[in-house]
This record gives sequence, C-alpha cells and structure tokens, in this order.
Amino acid sequence: MKLYLVCLMAISFVIFSSCDRDNDSDTTKPVINLIEPEEGATLKIGDEHGIHFELELSDNMILKSYKADIHPNFDGHGHSAPLKSTSSETVDFHFNKSWDVPGQKNVNIHHHEIVIPANATPGNYHLMIYCTDAAGNESYLARNIILSTEGGEEHEH
Repeated sequence: MKLYLVCLMAISFVIFSSCDRDNDSDTTKPVINLIEPEEGATLKIGDEHGIHFELELSDNMILKSYKADIHPNFDGHGHSAPLKSTSSETVDFHFNKSWDVPGQKNVNIHHHEIVIPANATPGNYHLMIYCTDAAGNESYLARNIILSTEGGEEHEH
C-alpha cells in the first residue's frame, strides 16, 4: 500500500510539473512598430547619409534580434523571385542585415545604416522587418516603398 501511494505521488508530481513547464514556455511573438520609413515612402537613391530607419520592438520576455530586408517589387510579387532589371546602368537594390538586441524586453532603434547606392534601379520595393525573441518566436511586417532619384523624404537630425 505504501508503495502504491509513493508511485501515485511520483506520477502526480511528474504530471503537474510538466504542466507548469508548458505554462512557462514563451509562445508570444514580439511586437514591431515601424515608425519610418512609412508605407509608400519615397526614398532617395544615392543619399550617402542613409535612409531614416526608426522602429520600436517589444516582447513579453526577452528580444533576440531583428532583420531588415529590402528587395525589388517590380512585378507586384507575393515574395517570389524578383525580376531582373533591363537597364545595364542600374542594378536592382537588395539589402539584408540582422542586428542583435539580446537581453532587452523593449528597444527603440534609430539609425541610418541602410544606404541606397547611386546605381540602384528606381521603382517599387518591399521593406520587410523581422523580429525574433529569445524563445524563437518571430514576427514580421512588410512595407511598400519607392526608390527614386527625385526627391525623397527629408529629415533633420
């Protein structure tokens, strides 16, 4: 009888402790608030100061990293392979870079590291932002942007 009670208590402990671990696992995706560039923004090709890039990231636990991906959207694609430029004087602009933000729950990002070279092909592009937390949960958002040799957004810093 004592052996039966000990076994029952051990089984109960295993069941309840595994349930507690399930409740503690992080399944909440991080939140991305992309402030700039805005949807439909026109960004100037060849501006050596880089584009104004500003966002806020937050997570219920701990953030790990974020990534910016810019690629052509000349064909109005749904993220299939981009079309090649027909001009030999310009090249389709591609940007893909990740940054670490370990140990933080909330972070405000502001930089000008994304530089659009003078030979970038003007036109429609997608800006994708991905954020991953320490548990591996990932969020993303997409913005339509336009690269142009004319104008673009002006910011004072």
